[in-house]
Amino acid sequence: MGGTVRSEERHGRARLHRLKPVARAQVCSLVRAPLPPCAAPPRSLPLTRRAKGRFVALTVRNVMAALRLAMPPRPFGALSLRRFVALTVRDVMAALRLAMAPDSFVASSLRRFVAIPTHSLTDRRFAHSIRIMSACAALMPGGLEAQAGDRMTGAAFATRSEVIARHAAAATSQPLVTQIAIDILKQGGSAVDAAIAANAALGLMEPTGSGIGGDLFAIVWDAGTKKLYGLNGSGRSPYDLSLEHLRRQGLTSIPPYGPLPVTVPGCVDGWFELHHRFGRLPMSAVLAPAIAYAREGFPVSELIAHYWSRGGTKLKDQPNFAATFLPAGRAPGKGDVFKNPDLARTYEALARDGRDAFYRGELTNVMVGFCERVGCFLRARDFAEHTSTWVDPVSTSYRGYEVWELPPNGQGIAVLQMLNILEAFDLRAMGHHSADYLHHLIEAKKIAFEDRARFYADPAFAPVPTAELISKPYAAGRRALLDPRQASQKLDPGDPRLAQGDTIYLTVADGERNMVSLVQSNYRGFGSGLVPDGLGFVLHDRGELFSLAEGHPNVYAPHKRPFHTIIPGFVTREGRPWLSFGVMGGDMQPQGHVQVLSNLIDFGMNVQEAADAARFHHQGSSEPTGERMSDGGWVALESGIAVEVRRELAQRGHRITFESDGFGGCQAILYDVRRDLYIAASESRKDGQAAGY
Repeated sequence: MGGTVRSEERHGRARLHRLKPVARAQVCSLVRAPLPPCAAPPRSLPLTRRAKGRFVALTVRNVMAALRLAMPPRPFGALSLRRFVALTVRDVMAALRLAMAPDSFVASSLRRFVAIPTHSLTDRRFAHSIRIMSACAALMPGGLEAQAGDRMTGAAFATRSEVIARHAAAATSQPLVTQIAIDILKQGGSAVDAAIAANAALGLMEPTGSGIGGDLFAIVWDAGTKKLYGLNGSGRSPYDLSLEHLRRQGLTSIPPYGPLPVTVPGCVDGWFELHHRFGRLPMSAVLAPAIAYAREGFPVSELIAHYWSRGGTKLKDQPNFAATFLPAGRAPGKGDVFKNPDLARTYEALARDGRDAFYRGELTNVMVGFCERVGCFLRARDFAEHTSTWVDPVSTSYRGYEVWELPPNGQGIAVLQMLNILEAFDLRAMGHHSADYLHHLIEAKKIAFEDRARFYADPAFAPVPTAELISKPYAAGRRALLDPRQASQKLDPGDPRLAQGDTIYLTVADGERNMVSLVQSNYRGFGSGLVPDGLGFVLHDRGELFSLAEGHPNVYAPHKRPFHTIIPGFVTREGRPWLSFGVMGGDMQPQGHVQVLSNLIDFGMNVQEAADAARFHHQGSSEPTGERMSDGGWVALESGIAVEVRRELAQRGHRITFESDGFGGCQAILYDVRRDLYIAASESRKDGQAAGY
């Protein structure tokens, strides 16, 4: 292993020889591959012999740690890398560019590895991930040479062209599902019919984020009335579970899996409410494609297979989970055909007997009996008294566009609060993905999320000052907290009274210019993991998002809706529909909404570019479950964001981390009023597809 191994002799050479021979050979081969040339020649830094030895030892330890993570129990290979941080060649190249930045690192080849300046704590944190990713990249087929091809038109980062159609369009996170939506539209179905059909199919094909055991929210543009309608299809907590009972268990928060986080599933009632008002085809026709696929099977797509495997590992011991979702004892892989005859029978009952089959009928009896057996607190009364709620979407103006979200118990108004704060800044002049631009967006998110943690809750139990929170004067006061040069570490929520003054998203548009923005979720991937006997779906775990702190607006109470993360989005312009869109992914959703909108409005990107562009994801803000931010949280940046920008953000006090996922997934349909046509996009972070005709 050349000079590296010789240096390692002083720092535990025996560890290298304890690796399997093939692994040892692969590690040794790393030093023979030169790095790609630098944009600028690296600057050498004087190092003492002791320091150099310490750096080399750290490098080898990291390489060996990477191999230990990736190898057992099968030989090291590209598939094994999925357990590790270096998921794509693009990630590796970004890491190398960071490692080779002339003012931060010394690097000319893997033989020399990387030396870091002792004055840069942030760069030392980066170095661990950089070295490991660089080493593992050399073991991938093609090494560092594999790169994406060039596009002749549009932004270089866009993965495909937009879909442009005159009559109708659909965008979902699974290609087969998008085709189902288009088929329903061609049969004469409305946008709502197609959205329900798509949601039902996603419950089968993407159970890692959706299903009728979860909740639903939707915004519908009705071309007849030229008006937006909002539906809150979220369920409520069990009557028989009390805050006192949870505290007697010694809990400080509600656990993510098992019986305690389960609330009434609101999805099915949401379907039938939407269908009653806006549907055209009979529900039997709407559910028929999903029923057929559930019986005959479908090939599992790539990303969903990844999340299926990850979720299956966690939940395999939950009641009925393995029997339903782990055929032959394992999660289906990419291309494996999966069938769910239990779900087919459940959908047939809904098509035949309507929503009451789920809330007052045969399916209710099965769910209640199952809940009694496994310790879940849902009973017949909880199902019988469930109702969805029609709500008025709320909005704010942003540079001539009206951005619409649903009011709490969801987090949609955080988007409006962030936009109100940002509107006073010239983001375009800052430059897309510049340090100034990202800093302002991250800080606006932190400010809005403090109010999210303090005020967002079920308005039936605690008054939520929605109008004040999304007002321009309130935003002006909150904007004063944004320091343009320094990351905030701790913030307090505002006082709006002073003003008194693991999810799926889909969108469909039909030939009459009706548009649907719909989001539906189990919350954490497969939800609670509990599968009622013979029904083919999991019960969600949305109740985890209650607080157990006395006096908090979101504190647990019986028959109460918890704080919700899933948010559909919509934008109008001059009273006409402009954009139906959403970005799935927990607390990423408001951040994703704002980034996509800024891409479109501030920077003039097309819909596909706006969805594909690299994103940041800030975590660690205060939460409606009671956690408080005290250290500024941390920021993950996708590899498309320049190295110099990462460094500048770190110098402003942001803690930068590496993250392989968590940046959401966008689907969008834009209505071009002038040309009377739809422009649709499905981003590359999901398996999805946009289509039209």
